[in-house]
Amino acid sequence: MNSEFATISLFSGAMGLDLGLEQAGLDVLACQDIDPIACATVKFNHPKIKVLEGDLSQISTQEILRTAGLRRGQPFLVAGGPPCQSFSTAGRRESIADVRGGLFREFLRVVEESRPRFFLMENVKGLLSAAVKHRPLHLRDSDLEPDEELGSAFQLILEEFVRIGYRFAYKVLDAVHYGSPQFRERLVIIGSRDNEPLFLPAPTHFQRHQNDSLRWVTLRPAIENLEDDPGPFAAFSPERAKYLELVPPGGNWRDLPEGVTKKAMGAAFEAGGGKMGFYRRLSYQEPAPTLVTSPVQKATMLCHPKFTRPLSVREYAAIQEFPRSWEFAGSLSDKYRQIGNAVPIRLGYSLGCTLRSIASGSFEVHTKRTRTQHTGTEVLVEIRRARGDRSISPRPVLRAEAGVI
Repeated sequence: MNSEFATISLFSGAMGLDLGLEQAGLDVLACQDIDPIACATVKFNHPKIKVLEGDLSQISTQEILRTAGLRRGQPFLVAGGPPCQSFSTAGRRESIADVRGGLFREFLRVVEESRPRFFLMENVKGLLSAAVKHRPLHLRDSDLEPDEELGSAFQLILEEFVRIGYRFAYKVLDAVHYGSPQFRERLVIIGSRDNEPLFLPAPTHFQRHQNDSLRWVTLRPAIENLEDDPGPFAAFSPERAKYLELVPPGGNWRDLPEGVTKKAMGAAFEAGGGKMGFYRRLSYQEPAPTLVTSPVQKATMLCHPKFTRPLSVREYAAIQEFPRSWEFAGSLSDKYRQIGNAVPIRLGYSLGCTLRSIASGSFEVHTKRTRTQHTGTEVLVEIRRARGDRSISPRPVLRAEAGVI
């Protein structure tokens, strides 16, 4: 296969990241995932892509290259997000020693053995503070071993990328800043085999801006047109629906009448934390919160702004910006899970545009530099497109910023 932007996707899921990369002009030739339902989704919607179904630890890099029609050194990009539950701040924290954390090593193996020009790894921002060995909070003291220090797992990951000969940059990006109608933070690491200058895209959309087209995209334009035909959706229990009827758009449990709050919350009433997802009704005037794998769980409810029901599968897909024609395999819960686990397509698009600009050298670095905790030197960049290249973006200039290590 002679493709200038040949891409291999690992841990592909329902292809949210990959569809964004394709919109930016990259050519996704092969996908891999262990989930047969996600693989069925890819096969149905994108039959030309070769799909490797199975555990990545059981699939050789040679088989991946052969499936994509590529040889070592030919891929433009290897992209993927090793399953992130081990590092998530939303649940019980584990460590990189967990079998799922170990899937990072399988991603690393494929990058090392296939030698793509670039890699792109995305994950939850909790990876930044994950430890190689997890010690529960109540057992932590001043005598921590180095592998038990917060951030030791991420440091190990960076050292491994250095070991295999890749320069890299990383940053936590929020999809809402790139035109997605959703708050969704992802840690993104990009790497270059050939020591090319690296940067990550700077925001294109803002909470406040004099130009309406550059403001955050809210929930209304994403899903309002589905009010009359939302498609299948899950259901809240009658008790939860009773309390949600009392919550205004944009509100949550704190907006319940004082006399019912404690009963509605149950044991969670005395628990710490903001509990923002309890009895949460969304607002058309704001971007959506991060989509989770189920909209009906008590701590992460996603109730429609106007109706007392969860967001539907079609509304989920619209917020992630999947094509209207995209069909998801499996049961109702399988569909929610696939969409909730996806990278917003608009974020994938921004990352793909950035990689193409780095590859072509069609950018200019303009002056402003600062120091930050996580990304070293921040560089504001203007990426000027090559003349005649209309496949990347209709806009002539894209701003970006870099954390180069």
